[in-house]
Amino acid sequence: MKKTTLVIGASVKPERYSNKAIKRLVGKDIEVKAIGLRTGIVAEVNIDTELKPYKDIHTVTLYLNPSRQKDYYDYIINLRPERVIFNPGTENHEFLKLLQEENIATEVACTLVLLGTGQY
Repeated sequence: MKKTTLVIGASVKPERYSNKAIKRLVGKDIEVKAIGLRTGIVAEVNIDTELKPYKDIHTVTLYLNPSRQKDYYDYIINLRPERVIFNPGTENHEFLKLLQEENIATEVACTLVLLGTGQY
């Protein structure tokens, strides 16, 4: 099953966890889309700054603090992903509830750990 993943909060800075996640996802042959504050390229993945109407997104993995997530609520819900992963520091009970009401699975987990343990 294709698990195209959208990384929101993507960064070209190698020390950022979003950057590490993009590299690890690509290394696992998972198709990756990315949105960040600045354009750039990580592991041949373009980081977009606009909210594109992507199709067939399986997973959205968040690297945005809860206060910045509000601008993305409708966008993410309208993508209709199978699941949204709240990485450490992104936990947001308000958004979790909205997603669950839309029957979108949620996980409070670390994408890097899920990939490393084969649970992705």
